[in-house]
Amino acid sequence: QVQLVESGGGLVQAGGSLRLSCTTSRRTFSTYAIGWFRQAPGKEREFVAAINWSTLSTRYADSVKGRFTISRVNANNTVYLQMNSLNTEDTAVYYCAASRWRALTSGTSDYWGQGTQVTVSS
Repeated sequence: QVQLVESGGGLVQAGGSLRLSCTTSRRTFSTYAIGWFRQAPGKEREFVAAINWSTLSTRYADSVKGRFTISRVNANNTVYLQMNSLNTEDTAVYYCAASRWRALTSGTSDYWGQGTQVTVSS
């Protein structure tokens, strides 16, 4: 059973930063690529970023390139999403996801976390 636990969401002013965390089991961490998706009100869920467990390759949506950074710490089975220069369009529920690399970067996933709310005020 794959469990993904997110934390770190909250309310921040435009231009500010937040760091999201996704913690899972050692088995999941070393088997799947881990990524982040987000869903804003009235919109479909969209891919944000992903990191490959074996090559450490990363992939970003164009809308977050240069502002968001995805990373992983093997010691605590955690993937982080550092979000800088946030703007109101980043407001969404952010979901951690685990799946094959191709699936994540194609916009789908086999497993999902419960989501964490990020709200950016103007």
